Amino acid sequence: MPIVTHPCLNNMIRLRKITLAGLLAAILFAGATASAAESADIIRQPQAGGDPVAGKTESGFCQGCHGVQGINSVDLIPNLAGQSAPYTAKQLRDFQSGARTHQTMSSLSKSINSTELDDISAYFAGMQIMQGDGSGGNPVAEKLFRNGDPARGIPACASCHGLNGKGPVSPTYPVIGGQHRGYLQVQLFHFRGGERSNSPDSMMSRAAKNLTNAEIGSLSDYLSGL
Repeated sequence: MPIVTHPCLNNMIRLRKITLAGLLAAILFAGATASAAESADIIRQPQAGGDPVAGKTESGFCQGCHGVQGINSVDLIPNLAGQSAPYTAKQLRDFQSGARTHQTMSSLSKSINSTELDDISAYFAGMQIMQGDGSGGNPVAEKLFRNGDPARGIPACASCHGLNGKGPVSPTYPVIGGQHRGYLQVQLFHFRGGERSNSPDSMMSRAAKNLTNAEIGSLSDYLSGL
């Protein structure tokens, strides 16, 4: 049966080959000091568990879709800039194990080892954090985000993700403020419908269960503007 590929997949594979060649060269010159220009756009904040400098090279095939600095213009492809490294690493391992599935990511994640996975996660975590454009203001969505709806069993999004969606209380929770609207909306629908179920203690599956279509749309608008 022919394999159906994502539009970015062939480019990713090509970049992956280039990346591996670059890694061999990097090993030969491992003693060299990184240039000031390189350091400036990588290490924005310390990240445990991975090497962001190595991650810049190792993430070449990721950058084809997600952007060199973790920002892209495709509404259904997530921004990774400033994303929590433990969260990104968990998602990649979930793609590898099948706990989370995606046509492209399930395949590509298997092409990296555990060390590369942590390095890549640290690299994107060190980028300047994703930022919305201030649009999407909605009093109803903001109230739901900040307060939830206890009567329906919907917790406040801010209680886990922070008041602006950028300060998750646990590193295993994602930054969602400034994320693409389309990506957020699809993920909420998937959590609600059961297509995705890999959040800690199934928290997101329970939280999204009672959200209406309109609320999912409004929340996605609101979050993307933060």
